[in-house]
Amino acid sequence: MKNRGQNMQLVVIQNEAERSEESKQFGIDFSFRRNDRVLILLFFSLSLILNLTSCGVRKSIRHIPEVQQYSLEIPKVNKINDSTFSFKENYLTKNKQQLWELYIKGNPLQLGYNNGALTQDLMQRQEEIFFSKVEGFVPSKFKQNLLRGFLKWYNRKMYLNVREDYQAELYGLSQYSSDKYDFIAPKYLRNLYLHGAHDIGHAMQDLMMVGCTSLAVWNENTEDGDLLIGRNFDFYVGDDFAKNKLIEFVEPEIGIPYMSVSWPGMTGVVSGMNEEGITVTINAGKSKIPLTAKTPISLVTREILQYAKNIDEAIAIAKKRKVFVSESILVGSANDKSAVIIEVSPDNFGVYKAKNTSRVFCTNHFQSDAYKDDKRNQKHIAESHSEYRYEKLQELLQENKKLNPEKMAAILRDKSGLKGDKIGLGNEKALNQLLAHHAVIFSPQKKLVWVSSNPYQLGEFVCYDLNEIFSDKRLKNGKFAKSDLNIAKDSFVDSQEFKNYEEYKKLSTKMEEGIDDKAKMFSEEFINHYQALNPDFWFVYYQAGKCYFNKKEYFKAKIQFEKALTKEITTVPDKENVEKYLKKTNKKIKN
Repeated sequence: MKNRGQNMQLVVIQNEAERSEESKQFGIDFSFRRNDRVLILLFFSLSLILNLTSCGVRKSIRHIPEVQQYSLEIPKVNKINDSTFSFKENYLTKNKQQLWELYIKGNPLQLGYNNGALTQDLMQRQEEIFFSKVEGFVPSKFKQNLLRGFLKWYNRKMYLNVREDYQAELYGLSQYSSDKYDFIAPKYLRNLYLHGAHDIGHAMQDLMMVGCTSLAVWNENTEDGDLLIGRNFDFYVGDDFAKNKLIEFVEPEIGIPYMSVSWPGMTGVVSGMNEEGITVTINAGKSKIPLTAKTPISLVTREILQYAKNIDEAIAIAKKRKVFVSESILVGSANDKSAVIIEVSPDNFGVYKAKNTSRVFCTNHFQSDAYKDDKRNQKHIAESHSEYRYEKLQELLQENKKLNPEKMAAILRDKSGLKGDKIGLGNEKALNQLLAHHAVIFSPQKKLVWVSSNPYQLGEFVCYDLNEIFSDKRLKNGKFAKSDLNIAKDSFVDSQEFKNYEEYKKLSTKMEEGIDDKAKMFSEEFINHYQALNPDFWFVYYQAGKCYFNKKEYFKAKIQFEKALTKEITTVPDKENVEKYLKKTNKKIKN
């Protein structure tokens, strides 16, 4: 689950404006500021004590779901080639766009086993990428131990809020997890933790974690009048994590068959559609910090897909689940031929419906009457990039009166600011922040789905027809994609500007390391080259200013901070941080 999005952050302990660029992309930062160390160590120590003494924690660690009621056939996987595997009607293959396609069916336990057996290598690789990322942010074994103790304590009630059938499925899946990370938690518990990782990181820092964007249009806003939905899942855990995108087609023993786009090892849903034409996408909202984990949001949306046939049924499912973060769930419905946004949080619930219009926009703030007086939401609208992206959607819909899937893809790929301004590549104010794990386009009434391929949402959008996939037709032809309806890749992928952006990302990591290590210096040529790779982005001048500040070259630092302030800065806290550095620099110059 960059935002620095949508989409698996853990614990954030640092001011957002001072996080490293890569940390902001991942949405996590485990480094400790000097002034916070005592407080944080006390907090974690208390968590560890609670972990060792709490009956609730001990019970949760030992909990194993009841699975005896389910019949089970241990899968014997047939390897057809290096990218195609099967077990009876269950199937895993990689298409030419490098997307993995998985089809599984059965009871909850069998689903988990089938999923794990077919995706074992992919799932273990994802787990390795994720935990190596965590180890990179928390190199200290002492801090890692504290973190493990905290997570066990914080997650002590999660299993009480997860459906028993989903626990059985996770149990089956976990049998194929790696032994390498058993020191963190037993396999089943670890899988449960990972399904709540997005929520945990979101909750711990009281900030919007993933800058996702989604929209739904119908009637006069589409070429054929049908409902059309698009979404960017701006969730970044590094390029390696995004390589193995997984499109799951799931036929449960009870409930409605559905498709989902995520990554190996994920049974929850961040983007998906069921056979009835119900779609779900999640966008993080501003959240307060709860005392304990409850139902991961991705399992709430999974339940909606598996059991809802219309908007009212989706609302009823969401309303009965106890969540522990604030989240917007955009739900589209073929049967209702419309879409709504379900807005959930630990202590509030609202539904936003379009009035006198046939379109709904969703970024990262709440819009329903239930949240109109919410001070946290109001502050978030004023200070974050959510409202800016919302206005950009309005602007693009004015320019594109009637959308089709190709035009929807163009909107999701848009990198510009308001009025077409250049705001720098990777700016979170853009709809396309060049970090999306995936983008998806849904046509619920036709049961068509388009899923983006790498890189980000720039690669070819591959089309799938759920009418065919959940029928004998797929079994006969053995194909998932409806390739004749694919949407071509963005030409930007082949441009020098894109190559520059990819180099900029690599150099940003080096810049961050140099800023953190004040003994490390960069030449003026290096800094100029770094800025030339992404000249419209405020961040390159802010970073250069910090480099010069550390070198005590205050006049050069002043120039850089002043230039950063002429650019479109992502958030109010970011801008305040640049102004703070400029003020410190001016004081140094005067002294």
